[in-house]
Parts: sequence; C-alpha cells; structure tokens
Amino acid sequence: MIVERGVRKILNMEKRQMINKCKGNIFDLDGTLLDSMGLWQQIDVKFLTKRGLEVSADYQRMITPMGFFDAAVYTIERFALYETPDELIQEWIDMAYEAYSQMLLLKPYAYDYVKKLHQTGRKLAIATSSERYLVMSSLERTRLLPMLDTVVTVKDVNRGKGFPDIYEKAAKDLGLEPEKCAVYEDIIEGIRGAQAGNFMSVGVYDSQYKGSYEIMKQESDIYIYSFKELL
Repeated sequence: MIVERGVRKILNMEKRQMINKCKGNIFDLDGTLLDSMGLWQQIDVKFLTKRGLEVSADYQRMITPMGFFDAAVYTIERFALYETPDELIQEWIDMAYEAYSQMLLLKPYAYDYVKKLHQTGRKLAIATSSERYLVMSSLERTRLLPMLDTVVTVKDVNRGKGFPDIYEKAAKDLGLEPEKCAVYEDIIEGIRGAQAGNFMSVGVYDSQYKGSYEIMKQESDIYIYSFKELL
C-alpha cells in the first residue's frame, strides 16, 4: 500500500509538471468543473417522456458536444417533433435555470485547483456547449467568475466540440497560442477537438461517461479522476 501511494504521488507530480508548462488553461464546464451532467440526463428523460418518446442510450452522447441550437435541430429531426429550435431551447433552459443559479455544485477540488492556477498567474477560460445565460449564473455563485479571463460558448464559433474552434477562440481571447494551453474535458469529442487544434488535452473523469473511461484515458495527454491529483 505504501509503495502504491508512492507511485501515485510520482505520477501526479509528472502530470503537474506537464501542465505547468502551459500558460493558459481552458476548462469545459459541465461535467468537468461543474457536477451537472446528471441534471442534463434528468432533463432529457423528462423532456422525451413528456412527449411519449423512449430515451435511447446514444441520445445524450450525440447532443452533448453540440450547442443548444444544433442539439435542438438534431432532436427535432430525430424524433420528428413539431416545435421550433427556439421553443425547445427555451424549454430546456427553463428546466435547467433553477439548478444552475441555485443548486449545482462544483466537482471536488475544482475550485481549489482553479484558484491555485489563478494565484500563479495563469490565464483561465471556460469553453462550454451550454448557454451563456445558464453558465454565468453558476460561475458567479461558485465564485469562479472573478478568476476567469474569458467565457466562450459554442454560439461564439461555427462548429461544436468535435472541432477545435471553441478552444481556438478561447486561446485567442487569452492572447496565447494553442500549444501553450491545456484543455480540460470530460467527453471524448472535446479531447479530440482539442488535440486537433494542437492543445494539450486533459481528460477528466465523470461518472456519467464511465463507459468511455478507457478510450478517454488512451487518447488524452493526461487523465485524472479528480482535481486533487493536480494540487
């Protein structure tokens, strides 16, 4: 057991050293810093069940990398719904706003890690698929906002998180080249998008995506179960 703890300590030190070479840190929000993916699963179930539709296993995986508009278009086409994208988006936001503004918590050690980076002069960004209207309330409540240099959503770019666009926009806002930034993501599409843009990729474990653990671990430059490993 003592040997195992010693090996783990060395591995964590190596991870920290790799990330310390970066001058900028770009974080996904949902499932990475914020413990919110369970909420979206509940919303998906409630939304589809209300319409008499079955919640298929791949639905959330398909829409998670998308922005709200693309997710709404996909949902309408997939289930032949009569609503407009704007109507779906408003329903989703109405269902989620209370949780974002009042209830959702940061994942363990997330605040401590962001604070550590901020205190050492790193430039910090959020790159999220969620609506700005939702995320700003949670960033303010969790006290992350004052430490951030920019908040970018997929509405600010042309493509979703399977592509590097959102991370490139965040890096540009920070005044840094992609090679000088680390991107933290809990979904494989985010990892692949970051790597396509030449960012260091940090995979973050989230229980909602435990089925993709192996592939996340293989494809990420660094993989963590908790931000405690980086403190």
